[in-house]
Amino acid sequence: MGKVAATYRILPEGTEVDLKSLEDSVKRVLGSKLIKIETQPVAFGLKALIATAIFNDASGEGEAVESSLSSLPGVSSVEIMEMGLI
Repeated sequence: MGKVAATYRILPEGTEVDLKSLEDSVKRVLGSKLIKIETQPVAFGLKALIATAIFNDASGEGEAVESSLSSLPGVSSVEIMEMGLI
């Protein structure tokens, strides 16, 4: 059993969403699995959060985390940008 690195793109509902507060919520959901989080411009002042986390391969945590991130207040959508064994 190996480990999987997953990079999520988290889009807020709009430019009025406080990205710092959203970032703190993402950090709470991912906890110690979080490796890196950064902002990325999308369009017209909208910025996405890009979060990379490491999970155990067999645990299936990646899908559960995606669901948890999607349910955060202010989140419009979550997509897995990259996923691979490490």
